[in-house]
Amino acid sequence: MPVLKSVNIGVPRENPWKTSGTTGIDKRPVPGPVAVHAPGPKGTGAVGLAGDRVYDIAHHGGDDQAVYAYSREALDRWAERLGKPLSDGVFGENLTTLGVDVDAALVGERWRVGPDLLLEVSCPRTPCGTFQGWMAERGWIKTFTAAAEPGAYFRVLEPGEIRAGDPIEVVHRPDHDVTVALAFRAFTTAPDLLPRLLVADALPEEDMALVRRRVG
Repeated sequence: MPVLKSVNIGVPRENPWKTSGTTGIDKRPVPGPVAVHAPGPKGTGAVGLAGDRVYDIAHHGGDDQAVYAYSREALDRWAERLGKPLSDGVFGENLTTLGVDVDAALVGERWRVGPDLLLEVSCPRTPCGTFQGWMAERGWIKTFTAAAEPGAYFRVLEPGEIRAGDPIEVVHRPDHDVTVALAFRAFTTAPDLLPRLLVADALPEEDMALVRRRVG
C-alpha cells in the first residue's frame, strides 16, 4: 500500500529571489503527528499543515493549495538526472509519498491519508523564481517544466492528524482522464490540451476561469 514517507514542515528563511523577503520552501521532515485542516481563502499565508505557512501570499496558500505532495520515486529520478542527492521535502513538498504516482493522479481524486485526513487533488504545482533560486540549477524552471512531473496540490475535505508511515488510500477517482501531469502540460507547454480540462470541475475556480477564457 502507498504510504507517507515523510511529513515536511517549512523552516522560514531569507528569500533573495522574491520581494516577499521570506520563504518557507525549505521543508524538513518532522516526526509527527501533524494536524492538517482547511486553511481558508488565499491571502493570509495559511496552509493545511500546522506549523507551516507561505510568505508569497498572493500566489500560494489557501484552500486550493492547502497541501503539496511529491513522490519519492520522482525525487529519485531527479537526483539521478542532477547528479546529487535530494532529501525529502527539498521541492517544498509537505508530503513525500512512496508507492503512488502523484503526477498520474486525477484532478478531483480523493486520498485518505492515515485514519482521518481526506484530501482532494486540486491542481498541479507551477514552478516559480523562488524554486529556481532554491534549487540553484541554471534553467531550472525550464527543465522542471519540460519534465511534466509537477507534483500535486490538495484541498482538505476532512481534517486529521498524519505522520510518516501512514497509509495512503485512493478512495475516489472521478470519471475523466485529466491527470495532474496533463493539466500541467495544458497550462505550460501544450495549450492545445486546454479544452480537455473543462471536464475537471475540481480545478480551482481561477484556473477554470483561465481555461474558459483561452478556450473561448
